[in-house]
Order: sequence, then C-alpha cells, then structure tokens
Amino acid sequence: MQPVVLVTGASSGIGSALCKRLLREDAGVRLCLACRSMQKAAATKAVLLAAHPAAQVTLVRLDVSSLESVLRAASEIQRRFQRLDYLFLNAGIMPNTHISFKALISGLFSGKAVHMLSTAEGLITQEDCITADGLQAVFETNLFGHFILGLYSSVVCPGLVMTNLTYGILPSFFWKLLMPIMWIIRFFTKTYTLTPYNGAEAQVWLFKQKPESLDALMKYHSCTSPMGKNYVESRKVDVEEETAEIFYQKLLELEKHVLARLNAPLSPK
Repeated sequence: MQPVVLVTGASSGIGSALCKRLLREDAGVRLCLACRSMQKAAATKAVLLAAHPAAQVTLVRLDVSSLESVLRAASEIQRRFQRLDYLFLNAGIMPNTHISFKALISGLFSGKAVHMLSTAEGLITQEDCITADGLQAVFETNLFGHFILGLYSSVVCPGLVMTNLTYGILPSFFWKLLMPIMWIIRFFTKTYTLTPYNGAEAQVWLFKQKPESLDALMKYHSCTSPMGKNYVESRKVDVEEETAEIFYQKLLELEKHVLARLNAPLSPK
C-alpha cells in the first residue's frame, strides 16, 4: 500500500526541499502539499513532477494561522485520503525581525562572535502580531494550528537555513557580505546547515524510522559537517516532563475554548 505523506508549508524552503528528498527516497509515495498559497503550491508541484513524472502529488489549501482553514483542510484531507501515514508539520513564520547593526559590528570583533551568530542573542529583536482568532501569529502558525489537527509529533530542528524567511531579515547585499563568514563558522558550528536540502535531513531521517523507536522528549537536529556531510543528532528537549505535561493540558484547554467559539467538533487526541 502506497504511503500517504502530507507536508505543511511545502511550497518553498525546507518544505519544498523535503518533498524533493522524499520522492527520491520513495517515488511511490502519495504526496500532498498543504499550503497557504495555491499558486506557489502549484509551481512546486510542477517542479516535483518534472523530476518525477509518475509521482502522485496533490494540493490542499491550509493556512495554519486560521483555525477555520485548519478545520476545513482537515475535513478535506480525511475525505480524500481516509488516512495519513506521515505528516510533516513544517509550516511556520518568523516574527517581524529587526537586526541591531551596532551589535553585529561590535560582536564580530569580540570573543562572543560564534555564540552571537549561532544564537542571534543580543543581535535580533522580534515583534509579533495578533491573528483573527485572537492569538499570537507565531504561536498559532508554528504550533497551535498544527496542534488542532490532533496529533502527537517528534520535534526536529533544521539548523540555520537560508530561506526566504531568513533572507528577509537583511538587505541582499548584507547577506553577500556575511555568507563567507557563515561558511567559515560551519567549521565550528555543525548546525549551520545553510541550504534547505541540508535542513531537511532530520525530517528525511524520521521518514525512515519506526514511530515506536522514537523518544517524545528528544529533539532531532539536522547537522552538516565542515566537509558538507549531513547527519542527524538527537538531544534531550530542554524541558522537564512535568512542565511539558502542564503545557499540553493548557493547549487542550485552549483548544476546547477556541473550537467551542467556532462551534466545531473537537478533534480526537
């Protein structure tokens, strides 16, 4: 039986790269691209079919920053496929990001340069906004919209990847100046994956694992060696199990509240 794979945020960046890599791993998968922009999703589908003409690729509109869109997409997915074998919760946004050029310049010539460039600590300030559902946009898009689908999932980290999100932080000429430095930093920081292809390494690794072998309290990191070899490294999530359980219960309470407001049935957990 052909596995059914759904990828949210599949129209660009890591999501698009993941779709390409999944078809290379198994050209027989039934791949569904769940995206906010159908125009971009159609363009990604065309690229995938150009490389894999026999691939089964379908589209569904899903905006995880809108609960109505999530519920509508969930019903459509259930009607189309009856089941999902793999679901990659890839869609996400960044807050409105500003960079401190003063901190950047002073940090580059200090002993904390690697730490600053690896973590952006003291370098970047971020501003969020509120969605139509009354929630913080980053929280709803990156977490809660996916949670409403009613799933447990493994946590992955793609590392530092250059996508349209990260390129939007600075003018293009600054990135041209910084890229040589970033390639040098890769010799010291394995999480500088840089390309979407490399950033999708942990997701592809999970595609090959048995669910029962995975630890819910581990995060799976995409890593790239100085010579460009991709591999996955697991690290314990930096949160206590008791704290995670409290957070999960809070999410359930929020789910009941927002779904009651939308007069929608509660998705099973």
